Amino acid sequence: MATAIVQKSGANVVSHAEWLAARKQFLAKEKELTHLRDELSRQRRELPWEKVEKRYTFDGPNGKLALDELFGESSQLIVYHLMFGPGWKEACPSCSMISDQFDSIRVHMLQRDTNLIAVSRATFPEIEAFKKRMGWKFPWVSSFGSDFNSDYNVSFALHDAENGKIVYNYETATFPAEEAPGVSVFHRKDGEVFHTYSSFGRGLDIMLNVYNFLDLTPKGRNEEGLPWPMAWVRHHDKYGDPKAFDAMMLFAQAKDNCCSKK
Repeated sequence: MATAIVQKSGANVVSHAEWLAARKQFLAKEKELTHLRDELSRQRRELPWEKVEKRYTFDGPNGKLALDELFGESSQLIVYHLMFGPGWKEACPSCSMISDQFDSIRVHMLQRDTNLIAVSRATFPEIEAFKKRMGWKFPWVSSFGSDFNSDYNVSFALHDAENGKIVYNYETATFPAEEAPGVSVFHRKDGEVFHTYSSFGRGLDIMLNVYNFLDLTPKGRNEEGLPWPMAWVRHHDKYGDPKAFDAMMLFAQAKDNCCSKK
């Protein structure tokens, strides 16, 4: 599949003094947004917690693991719900783009008492095979056979998803696949585990660092003219391959899916 490139035109070329004046005016808006984001983050930290009452088990490289064992030595745990179902040939390309950064940032997060892992409903052998292909090292475990994914609203019966009988991003919705992406945060205190936060859909946008960089450029995300946002995204070993998407991945990346819907 060829990727359409949209050439931005009509740039307003001015003198340095005019450029600087415009840049300073825009800087005021950027600072306002930064302060609003700081306040939103503060309010997020003050959200109530819920105790995790159910015992979840996961399959890892050394056998079964309980949820509290996923924390390692940290008291905080961020779980990325990586969109990869049992029997799938490969994980979602967009989720894989997010996951490409995990190995480089996780070492720093551990210094802030926070572990970062991925969880998918694919079986552990399927996860290990794809993880090896991608060259990833971060912890990634399977929730196959447990209620974890469904309880945290990232796995559904496909017929329910298609008929608008699921809850995703805190509202009743339709979804083009039986797996969806998300992030959930947990805290361990005095031997108990608490769920503190989850986010889905465009709430994951902040994790797409490729977009954060592209948003700085004149062309931005440069997705005008594409059939849907993120239609250009490939697994990092498949750029240049015109057959990169199989039918299932195209379906999962459909126009109204979580990656493009607010």
